[in-house]
Amino acid sequence: MKSSYCKLICQSKNHFKKIGLMTSILALFLSTSSLQAQLEIKAPEGYSQDIGQMVSMLDNLKKRLERYVSLLDQEGTDFLLDENANSPGAMIYHLAATEAYYQVYTFEGRSFNEEEKQEWGTALNLGDKARAEFKGKPIRYYLDIYDQVRAKTKELLKTKDDHWFKEMNGGVSNHWAWFHVMEHQANHMGQLAIVTKRIP
Repeated sequence: MKSSYCKLICQSKNHFKKIGLMTSILALFLSTSSLQAQLEIKAPEGYSQDIGQMVSMLDNLKKRLERYVSLLDQEGTDFLLDENANSPGAMIYHLAATEAYYQVYTFEGRSFNEEEKQEWGTALNLGDKARAEFKGKPIRYYLDIYDQVRAKTKELLKTKDDHWFKEMNGGVSNHWAWFHVMEHQANHMGQLAIVTKRIP
């Protein structure tokens, strides 16, 4: 009887310890989340529902991603994890180039023209040429380019509705195309989280 009682007390203590730990983790998550990110997906004013929710998610990811790089000095901006890696600055430029590509793809139904290839091609493809070219510029240079592209994306999306979002475009819907931009952004956010932790 005494043994069973002690066992019950121990189980209760462990249970409450777990609840306490879970509560602490939840409180920490909520406190950091409130500082770092919105806690709802809500269409901004002026957008149709589905497009607005996509804009909300795109902007949320962009803000979170930028926190990894916004305070980098020149060494950090140009840092290469290894000889085949891309620098944080180059990755931000790459995100802007990819988004610029999907602007012309979804809104104009085409790929980059020759002038656009000259402007965005190196950032889009990265590799050796990007490693040689994208260095010596502050992180703000790349973030400003990204900001300009995102501002244009939002202007363009505001002119469309959810019917357009569902339309097929070269085998994919416009909605899927912008979902891909979002997942691409999330993928590089993960890379930047790793790379920036490895900067000496």
